[in-house]
Amino acid sequence: MRPDKILYVDDEPMALKYFERLVSPIAPVLTALSVEEGRAILRERGDEIAVLISDQRMPTAYGNELLRYARDHHPHMVRMLTTAYSELGEAIEAINTGEIYRYITKPWDLENLRADLRNALELSALRSERDEMLREKLAVQQQQLLASRVSQLATVCAGFVRPDFEVGLHGFLGAAAVAGCAAPAIDWRAMDHADLMQGEAQRSVAIGQALAAWQTDLGSLTGPEEAVSALAKASPQQVTLQDGRLTVRDRSLLTWPLEGAAGEASLAGQVLWLGWLLAWGKPVRVESAADGWVVHLEGAAAPTPDSDWLAADIEELLQGL
Repeated sequence: MRPDKILYVDDEPMALKYFERLVSPIAPVLTALSVEEGRAILRERGDEIAVLISDQRMPTAYGNELLRYARDHHPHMVRMLTTAYSELGEAIEAINTGEIYRYITKPWDLENLRADLRNALELSALRSERDEMLREKLAVQQQQLLASRVSQLATVCAGFVRPDFEVGLHGFLGAAAVAGCAAPAIDWRAMDHADLMQGEAQRSVAIGQALAAWQTDLGSLTGPEEAVSALAKASPQQVTLQDGRLTVRDRSLLTWPLEGAAGEASLAGQVLWLGWLLAWGKPVRVESAADGWVVHLEGAAAPTPDSDWLAADIEELLQGL
């Protein structure tokens, strides 16, 4: 739901009533008698408010303090200041520091006030539309990055670790879906597309090197007891083995190679689970439990997944976003 309300803050009750009567035909109006009350409304209903207009001179705090707060915590909101002619210097300073969209002098001219508020509401609608488009674009890019990481893991596993990687990677992707793998975060303020591609390449190399090291450390896992014991010993704080029950307690162990933020450095421990699955090389089943995720070793021979397994696993992950 897009924000559609106007919040007016003024310490004079009659001014609030007058404003609401004048402006309510344009949009729903919320009112507050102080900066503190205005902040409380912003905390509770900030997502509903398209335009914030505040009087400047109030007993406990100035209006531009509230507008500065809104700028920092609700950047989508169009902010306006209403002042007397004698306070125009403060209004101009507020504009220059980016705290407000414009100021309205008191006493108000009814038609000008309504025109200014209509313009502010239109600006808010445009901002909301822009933000929605950016969110949709970012969601698509994040989905693409997640799918790309699955393909990179397949290449890394086959190139760095072992050619018969399918069963292990298939088990990893299935467990990530059970754990609710999220799309990786991308901070476009800190990186452009070239930076992202470079970071992803470096990330894949680091994961491949860590996986290769885990193959050496874990060795050959010939039986279920040896396999579960090796995983629990390799990461006792993240994995527990009690009465034959193998439990992964740290969700990031199941998902980090896919959902870690772009540009985030990798640690060897974050790919232990995938490395162990590749070393075990047999099917596993993971189910959610109150204390984590329980791992069941199926114990059967490891059939090679069919030719479409990777596409099916990617689709399952994307459906869970």
